Amino acid sequence: MGKLSPSLRSARFLVPSLKPSPSSPSPPPSKSPSKPSFYRPSLRKPIKTAKRTTPLPAPPPPPHQHLFRSPILSDAISTFDSLAAATTAPLDPSSLLQSFCNAGASPSDALSFFRHISSSSPSASGRAAFHVLLGHSCLHPSALDPSSLFDLMSDAGFPPDAASADLAVRALCSADCLDDACALLRGPLSAVADRFTYNFLIRRLARYRPISSVYVVIDKLSSVGLKPDLVTYTNLIDAVCRGRNLREATRLLAMLGDAGFKPDCYLYNVIMKGYCMVDQCGEVMEVYNRMKDEGVEPDLVTYNTLVYGLSKAGMLAQAKKFLNVMVDMGHFPDVVTYTSLMSGMCRKGDALAALKLLGEMEEKGCTPNDCTYNTLLMGLCKAKCLDQGMQLYGEMISKAMKLENATYATFVRALCRANKIAEAYEVFDYVIESKSLTDVSAYTALENSLKWLKRGKVYLFTCMALPP
Repeated sequence: MGKLSPSLRSARFLVPSLKPSPSSPSPPPSKSPSKPSFYRPSLRKPIKTAKRTTPLPAPPPPPHQHLFRSPILSDAISTFDSLAAATTAPLDPSSLLQSFCNAGASPSDALSFFRHISSSSPSASGRAAFHVLLGHSCLHPSALDPSSLFDLMSDAGFPPDAASADLAVRALCSADCLDDACALLRGPLSAVADRFTYNFLIRRLARYRPISSVYVVIDKLSSVGLKPDLVTYTNLIDAVCRGRNLREATRLLAMLGDAGFKPDCYLYNVIMKGYCMVDQCGEVMEVYNRMKDEGVEPDLVTYNTLVYGLSKAGMLAQAKKFLNVMVDMGHFPDVVTYTSLMSGMCRKGDALAALKLLGEMEEKGCTPNDCTYNTLLMGLCKAKCLDQGMQLYGEMISKAMKLENATYATFVRALCRANKIAEAYEVFDYVIESKSLTDVSAYTALENSLKWLKRGKVYLFTCMALPP
């Protein structure tokens, strides 16, 4: 890749300021954004409190949190015996056991250590200590069968409860043992598992397994009394929407109605998001109308998804109308709403109108974020409004905002095509300094832009050299 001389690379990136020059008359102060009609300032005076002169003491660490440093059972037993002989205060068995497990002890050694603690103090065994053992064994199910602990818990007077089932299922899922978690819910934990544990397992299965295998698990769990509810169907619909299978989502929605459940706002939001993912953004309006017909009240996420879908589909006039509808319903447009509109305007090639919307957004008290500026900068570059893009980039520098990968590549390519090579290198330096991208990504995008510029010049000189 060709490089510039150090003197040229050190040239400052002169960015025109967005603020008026000193010679121009200062604009009148902008009014504060209007408050909702229900806004009332607080009439209560703030209570004055004396400042604390001395800092609060740091909270003490949990007892025996880092007591054991070795996973060897004999070392743990000798340390415990020395500690028990040196103090008369009662020791916390769950804390001791957790410290030994954190040191890397195997589940079988943890069980032996627990039995040693219980033999020295029969009252030491409690539900919390059993839960430590259960969680540790579920994280290593190949070393110790978790179901063997259930009989031990029952014999000690602490039969497994809903918390035990939830702990075991979550630990097995963390260890990527989904089949073992399903087996526990079908077997010894079927009578105590609650809806939260059941839906957690179904959501995890729907994320990592084919949807057909999830249906098989649901049928098996239904035979032991664990049946799907509204949350279950929502998780399933969300999973198939992420897999871009809207036909299956429609079928599940019909099954939900047949099961006697009524879709809520969250479920409709999931379906609207699914349509946006498969670029059927015009369908979000039909989902919205269905919500209204069924008496489901939309929330802010609904309106933001609707504005995003309509803007992506090029239906900007309808998307803008919902800004007033949102306000009438008590949901004020936020940064997501405005950024979605700006993205749609940039797709239509009207980046200057999107830049004007940025000013209106700030006047109404909504602060833009990195995504807003990246969307606008990319739109201005694609619309060949490079001067406005450089001004906007100057604002991003002043606010220490980061450039996204696609925005950076588009901006650098536009600068190179405009023969602003020094400025392109300045952008490269800023991206590295601000840690917006990795060095490799930033360097690759700049190199590709310079290679394109070199190929374009060679092609142009070749065409000029050819005879007419």
